[in-house]
Amino acid sequence: MLSRTANNLYWMARYVERAENTARMLDVTYRMSLVPKEPRLADQEWFAPLNITGTLYPFGGRYSQVNAAGVLRYMVLDPDNSSSIYSCAREARENARAVRGSLTSEMWEVINGTWLEMQRVAEERVTSDRIHEFFEWVKERSHLFRGVTVGTMLQDEAFQFNRLGTFLERADNTARILDVKYHVLLPRVEDVGGAVDYYQWAAVLRSVSAFESYRKVYRDVITPLRVAELLILREDMPRSLHACMNESYDILRKLVGEDPDEALRLAGEMHAALHYGRMDAIFGAGLHEYLTDFLRRTGQLGAEINRAFFSERAGPVSA
Repeated sequence: MLSRTANNLYWMARYVERAENTARMLDVTYRMSLVPKEPRLADQEWFAPLNITGTLYPFGGRYSQVNAAGVLRYMVLDPDNSSSIYSCAREARENARAVRGSLTSEMWEVINGTWLEMQRVAEERVTSDRIHEFFEWVKERSHLFRGVTVGTMLQDEAFQFNRLGTFLERADNTARILDVKYHVLLPRVEDVGGAVDYYQWAAVLRSVSAFESYRKVYRDVITPLRVAELLILREDMPRSLHACMNESYDILRKLVGEDPDEALRLAGEMHAALHYGRMDAIFGAGLHEYLTDFLRRTGQLGAEINRAFFSERAGPVSA
């Protein structure tokens, strides 16, 4: 497989996953913004999506105030925002078009149809009380794409690069949501591990589809320590850091084979740290510091994957 083809497949999957994650994050933020609060705190939730995606400063350069209408317009339909759902759908389709011959017809129909329908989304729909329906549509299209990928695609190198992009993007997003939400909810060091408003932490869990899983595993009141444990160390939780690194490490082993490779070494190191990690040690060292380091390592891993497989020096990809 050509490195260019592998690169398109990898980023196609990352953009599909990113669109879904953005929809999840905005949906929960919108729901939480409806909870009555003091007027001075009315729009505080809308800083979180911008912080999570690292777009607070670009947003501030174009909008004078952080509020629901502005953030939704910027994070959903703005073609100049590379993190918007519109941009993710466009880039996913462009990457898919470049490797049309490596996809099944079902995969192409889903991703192309999503982009065509995305172009017809009106701004009124995004800024009205119908926004929840739109977010559900984005999530359903992402689920459909992953479903037809697993159900119709030959499980060769192309399939593995597609999955690798999905799990790296998911790990990055889960870490960002947990880090930003944790510091919004627990701004003081002395508050770490204390009682936190139930609905706020339930929103964190719902943003990664983990609310029901939390209830099944812990059967108790929602606490920061257990939320972090579920989303970091539980390997049976599909969107946890541990589960994502399990998949990423296994995929890289298949792609690299027996050859020594820095990407595989780094993925193995991250996987081992999660496999043998303990929450008391993570909280003792600082959850923010732990997640910041994880995001740094995820960035390093992405750079090593690019060097090993996608750069001009990489050459043909073979498993």
